[in-house]
Amino acid sequence: MEKVTKRRHDIDALRVLAFALLILYHQGMAYVAEWGWHVKSVHQSEALQLAMLAVNQWRMPLLFLISGAATYFLFRKLGSGRFLMRRLRQLLIPLVFGMLVIVPPQAYYEALSNGVIEPGYLNFLWDYFSFRPWPADSFAGSHIGITWNHLWYLPYLLCYTLVVIPVAWLLQTVWGSLESWVSGIQAWQLLLLPLLPLTLYGLYLFPLFGGINHSVVGDWYTHAQFFTFFLIGYLLVSVEAPWGLLKRLRIYLLVAAPLSFGLYLLFNRVLEDGSFAGQTRINLIIIYANRWLWLLAVLAWGYHYLNRPFTWLPYATEAVYPWYILHQTITVTAIFELGSLSLGPVIEPLLVFTITVVGCLIIHELLVRRQPLLRVLFGLKPMKPSSARNTSPQAQSTSPHLDSGSPPST
Repeated sequence: MEKVTKRRHDIDALRVLAFALLILYHQGMAYVAEWGWHVKSVHQSEALQLAMLAVNQWRMPLLFLISGAATYFLFRKLGSGRFLMRRLRQLLIPLVFGMLVIVPPQAYYEALSNGVIEPGYLNFLWDYFSFRPWPADSFAGSHIGITWNHLWYLPYLLCYTLVVIPVAWLLQTVWGSLESWVSGIQAWQLLLLPLLPLTLYGLYLFPLFGGINHSVVGDWYTHAQFFTFFLIGYLLVSVEAPWGLLKRLRIYLLVAAPLSFGLYLLFNRVLEDGSFAGQTRINLIIIYANRWLWLLAVLAWGYHYLNRPFTWLPYATEAVYPWYILHQTITVTAIFELGSLSLGPVIEPLLVFTITVVGCLIIHELLVRRQPLLRVLFGLKPMKPSSARNTSPQAQSTSPHLDSGSPPST
């Protein structure tokens, strides 16, 4: 296979923006009216739930699709052996470090919020690291005794990393034909073909395994769905033609995606079950069509506007992994500690957001990116001697795509 060296700035930028959306989404979980989360504010909003529902349908598929795209470039650059070692370092070390150091405060505040424990973080840690099951519903993962909470993305991505290596070698045997087909893909094929496997997963896997369980084991519907998006991303960036097609379709997608969400709301919020024959299967098609159309719209407009070397992009590409690891712990802590101050439904969420952003910025800028050990623990590239002397944003993250130390795309 011919080596691909052209950098896709839009993939890097979409990754950064997707994680920025993730930070907002996780904060919103504390304020949305009907959905449970680790800690909840007394200020609940039903209107917020509608906005989050719209995003919820495609935000994680987008992250896995971007991960697959970034994997294509990194795998072609490093080869299977170096790619595997790089991924293991980027995924396993931050996962273990995060579970031992970053995530426990989330479990502590959740257990406090649920009235399971008395205040005292050190006492909590003593019990937490005994690795014994806790009373039911103490915190997410309490039945196991330890949790990875928002870091669940990393073990899932590790699974797909291990699987993509033999898949990539298998694809090499048919790469010429596959590349030729992708290059000549038609609009109807791009719009409709991915819906076939997704709908089959919904018909046959979802009834057996249910939605995501965040534990990796037995999560076969989730694995089928997310790995499909991962492979789609891997294939889409292999040639240029689909992106020109997406760019031409961007106006239509900007109309089709909101319309599909309107249909989603009609079938899931308005119509009663059994209103007409075939309603369940039509609803299933609408769910996946809505998801796919939003993904295509984001990719199309991202390619149109973001495929250029923004001055902020190298720094943000590196920062996004530490921010991903850190943000939820800061958010959970802020929501719990501010909850007793009766700040109101406007001041409180604004303050929580400010604390989260400033906290991530300070920890990343003053500690993580400047300390060699912390860089490794947070999944960044080891600091080179020249980087140690010059830590300006322009001096960092000059390698393309995931090789720059960004999350192997969370």
